[in-house]
Amino acid sequence: MCSTENDPAELHPTDPALILELKTRRPPSLEGRPGCETWSVDFSPDGAWFAWSMGHGIVWVVAWPLDSQEGRDGKVDRADKSFSCGHAVWGLAFGPQVPKKSDKQTSHDRTLLLATGLENGLIKIWNVLTGMAVLDLHGHEGVVRNLLFPPNGTLTLVSSSRDKTLRVWDLARKGKNVQVLSGHKDWISCCCVSSDCSMMATVGRFDRMVCLWSLRSYTLIRNLMGGAHKTLYLLSSCDFSPDGALLATAAFSGASWWIDLWDPYTAEKLATLADYFEDYGQNQISSIQFSPTGLHLAIVTDDRALGIWEPGKPGLSMQTKAERNSNGLCCKYHPRGGVIATGTRDGHVRFWRAPQTVPALRHMCRATLRHSVSTHQLEPLPLPKRIFQYLTYRDIAASHLH
Repeated sequence: MCSTENDPAELHPTDPALILELKTRRPPSLEGRPGCETWSVDFSPDGAWFAWSMGHGIVWVVAWPLDSQEGRDGKVDRADKSFSCGHAVWGLAFGPQVPKKSDKQTSHDRTLLLATGLENGLIKIWNVLTGMAVLDLHGHEGVVRNLLFPPNGTLTLVSSSRDKTLRVWDLARKGKNVQVLSGHKDWISCCCVSSDCSMMATVGRFDRMVCLWSLRSYTLIRNLMGGAHKTLYLLSSCDFSPDGALLATAAFSGASWWIDLWDPYTAEKLATLADYFEDYGQNQISSIQFSPTGLHLAIVTDDRALGIWEPGKPGLSMQTKAERNSNGLCCKYHPRGGVIATGTRDGHVRFWRAPQTVPALRHMCRATLRHSVSTHQLEPLPLPKRIFQYLTYRDIAASHLH
């Protein structure tokens, strides 16, 4: 069903960052038909597995890295696996790793779950090792666009849908205890959860709302965009920084795209990246994601596979060649960084060598502090202005951004 292209120099001589490409081998009857898009990709929490929706209702899971020898002793099944979902798959996410029960247990894979969100509103939960469906979640009445498990390791699944609702499922109780969050007036394009699991952000594609939700009370905190908008624009993607102190959102208006950086605690817009998308025209930003260190932001556009921006610095530190024959739709960093996967409109997946920067000591201190300290808690402290601006990312606004 899939093949590996591992000679990037031959495929894309102008893209030295391309590591390899997984291509889908489709039956002739499916070639050229709609529904072959890779709408979602994901790495397992430990980085040992990679999954992507290759179109036509099929999800493929492979061991990562592809030449890994781990588990070849027969104790762990590391063979490629496919899951036939019956309907187009728009969202997928690996479940959390279950802690080891004993010293004799050498792998978490036996309890690794994969959630898939389908076009008909159904969510199917799979056992990665056995390839068996273990649970169906019913409730959404439209395309399940995004799925995610909060980073606290619980069996909690968050789903967003084109039916304008979010649902929070407790898989430990077979999804019976579900919270339904309503507030958007149209399709929900994307959702993300802060690192401390206190907040969730969502963007509405057509209602132009950036909503913050409490994952403790399951209530709407605020709409960052306010309520009055005279200019028509769309919102496509969002992501929290690893420390939860920044929220990035991607938007479009007229013939230009931009990325806003917000303080989710105060609703203050800190910076906007716009200059570098003027030549993209009508080609939208499909997906954005912060790197595991929080030093970079990956940007996938409809005519370029990947761009990398370092917040606070002008220009893009990496940008792949424009290519309309294989449009980018989604992206995902490996949990340990260094590699980023992008899904394309033709059902393929490309793996890119992502920029790696050793975090400065002050950045690591800020990330550790901001993981548990909000902006409101920092404001009353007698900090020097420059330190306060650095800790709250206000220094980003001083860079060459609008």
